[in-house]
Amino acid sequence: MNILLDTQIILWAINDDKRLSKKNREIFLDPENSLYFSIAGYWEIAIKVSIGRLKLNELWQRIIQKEMQQNFIKLLPITLQHCDCLSTLPFHHRDPFDRILIAQATIEKLTILSADHQFKDYSVKLIQ
Repeated sequence: MNILLDTQIILWAINDDKRLSKKNREIFLDPENSLYFSIAGYWEIAIKVSIGRLKLNELWQRIIQKEMQQNFIKLLPITLQHCDCLSTLPFHHRDPFDRILIAQATIEKLTILSADHQFKDYSVKLIQ
C-alpha cells in the first residue's frame, strides 16, 4: 500500500508515542508499505518549532532525516498539480498543511495515515 504520513504520525513514530495506535504502528513498520512524508509536514514542523508550539530535540531535522532513511520513507514534494487540486477542495478542513496532504493524496492516489478525523470529510483513502 502507498501511504502518506500525516505529520503527527511521523512525530509519534519517532518518539515512540503511545498515541500511535498499535494498528498504525504496524502499518508504519510493515515493509510491504511504501511510505511518503510530504515536504508540507516538514514545513509544518519547522513553523511550529520556530513559534514554540512544538518542543523537539534541537537536532530534530537530523532525527527526522535519519528516521526517513531507516524506514525508507520518501519525501513527497509539492507540485503544481497538488496546488491545482488544493484550489478545488471544499473547506471541510481549514488547516493548510492538512489540505495540501489531502490534495497530494488525491493526485498521487495515496492512502493517508492520520488520527485526524476531519480527513473523513474528503474523498481520500484514510487509515486511522
